[in-house]
Amino acid sequence: LVIGLTGGIATGKSTVSKLLKERHVPIIDADVIARQVVEPGTSCLAKIVKKFGDGILISDGSLDRKALGSIIFKDEQKRKQLNAIVHPAVRRAMLWGVVKCWLKGERFCVLDVPLLIEGPLWKLVYKVVLVYCPPDIQLQRLMLRDNSSIEDASSRLDSQIPINDKLRYADDRIDNSGGVEQLNAKIDAFVAGLRREAGWSWVVSWLIPPYGIVSAACILAWRALWRSHKLNDKST
Repeated sequence: LVIGLTGGIATGKSTVSKLLKERHVPIIDADVIARQVVEPGTSCLAKIVKKFGDGILISDGSLDRKALGSIIFKDEQKRKQLNAIVHPAVRRAMLWGVVKCWLKGERFCVLDVPLLIEGPLWKLVYKVVLVYCPPDIQLQRLMLRDNSSIEDASSRLDSQIPINDKLRYADDRIDNSGGVEQLNAKIDAFVAGLRREAGWSWVVSWLIPPYGIVSAACILAWRALWRSHKLNDKST
């Protein structure tokens, strides 16, 4: 099973991801991979330099994120050009991470993707899990975390899909409105549920790869239909 984990800013997704790791759940972190694919010597970084020039490198040959950010911040076309280079590399690396989990015989793995719903990847996972807290708590946490004003925090939240809108895409949610003890209990229940859901059919998929591929394709097709009906029902 491939689980897509997402959330909103200041909802606690990183905390949930950390707690899952502590329970030995394999995590494939999109943010970590996004940094890895642009390390010195990678083909992705070479393509970025070719497109934007040597001025985006610092003296040791690594990417100067601030310099690159200043180029793409106000230029949507250049931002799309950068995304066209980086996003495919990240997706390939994430797919390879899933394959490695399968080769190791893992029952399931979790893709930790902040913008899972904003892109096409949410359609390709078995289950979308949203780390959720109500918008008022989200605003308070963001202000406290960044020591920002209500105006600045509200502006950052307004730049994202509202957390309540993301609920439409979620197959499951982990409510992080309470304290650490409550969250730990919910993570324990969530992991136990995944283990029950995986059952023992994963052994057959692991031992007989063609069966696993066909089974995965059928599950994704069925869930795509189910999600389509679900989204249509919620939009009416």
